[in-house]
Amino acid sequence: MTPHFTLAELTHTDHRLLDNTPNATELVNLKRLAEFLETVKTTLGGKPIMINSAFRSKAVNDAVGSKDSSQHRLGLAADFKVPGMAPDAVVRALLHLPYDQIIREFSDPVAGGGWTHISIADKPRRQALIIDKQGTRIFA
Repeated sequence: MTPHFTLAELTHTDHRLLDNTPNATELVNLKRLAEFLETVKTTLGGKPIMINSAFRSKAVNDAVGSKDSSQHRLGLAADFKVPGMAPDAVVRALLHLPYDQIIREFSDPVAGGGWTHISIADKPRRQALIIDKQGTRIFA
């Protein structure tokens, strides 16, 4: 799709028995997402971006317990980790980009862990959020 992001990487699922094949519209969206992720990679100084989840078919999305309204269903979102960078630092570094949502998910400042969710849209809302055991709130 782009120099650093393949279709296989953006459609990978651990739910191997479930079909996770995007349709034509979802493929176009995944291409846009891959191009945006190239900008993310450049902004982060070329650091590796390890995709946990991007496109999810309805079956895969249901299996992971996500909402049907998830932008992952459209091929417009990715969850990722950047080795050597905490999700908070990733979010701060990307706040100036034209994302729809950027979310620090399930990261603990002491325990670590978690990942960053980023999505794109034709009219970006530029929502920066935190989702963790305490709920959902604005990233500050």
